Amino acid sequence: MTQSIALITGGSRGLGRNAALHLARQGVGVVITYLSRSDEAAAVVTEIEALGGKAAALQLDAGDTTQFAGFADQLAGTLQSLWGRSTLDYLVNNAGMGLGASFAETTEAQFDALMNVHLKGVFFLTQRLLPLIADGGRILNLSSGLARFSLPGHAAYASMKGAVEVLTRYLAKELGPRGIAVNVIAPGAIETDFGGGAVRDNPDVNAFVAGNTAMGRAGLPDDIGGAIASILLGDNQWMTAQRIEVSGGMYL
Repeated sequence: MTQSIALITGGSRGLGRNAALHLARQGVGVVITYLSRSDEAAAVVTEIEALGGKAAALQLDAGDTTQFAGFADQLAGTLQSLWGRSTLDYLVNNAGMGLGASFAETTEAQFDALMNVHLKGVFFLTQRLLPLIADGGRILNLSSGLARFSLPGHAAYASMKGAVEVLTRYLAKELGPRGIAVNVIAPGAIETDFGGGAVRDNPDVNAFVAGNTAMGRAGLPDDIGGAIASILLGDNQWMTAQRIEVSGGMYL
């Protein structure tokens, strides 16, 4: 039986790493991308191989569209050499970074950096990889609970994520004839190093999140990695164009 394969951008740390491990434990081959920390990426590959799986790590700046053609060629070579395949089954557009700045203080440079990774990068990387995604495959984009509720300091970031949610619906419509389902997952506040690790490391922030969440705690990486694996691999293959929030009921 042919092994299914997932590409996870930004898979060397945080939620991307967690999703890669969840998928690998369920028998999926994984390719992750990393920006600069090749050591972290190599550690993820080693961990997946220790589970008996196959994995590869490729360098990519998800905000630099000039890299995408070369990356697609490199990915195609990796798929062929490791798995003897010319396509992958799952694309998870996870790469990103946060920004804590009020609307009044957000600079154009900060706005452009967020745009390049979270929207322009997702748009054009997905476009470039379309020939490598198998018919009947699945694309999962990452949004944020901040696209539904508003917290000061996240205007630019949340705006990009709102745009990704709209893009997801358009991708679902246009790729439907190929049997490719496209959905978007919106995590709530999670205990990772994202945004300087405030939710994980600052007790006051963690308590604030817990107090505004129906389930009474901040999210953990396993909450999101498990959800990503469930969306991609579960018996919900008829689901497309949907926003799935995984926030424990934040700001209901």
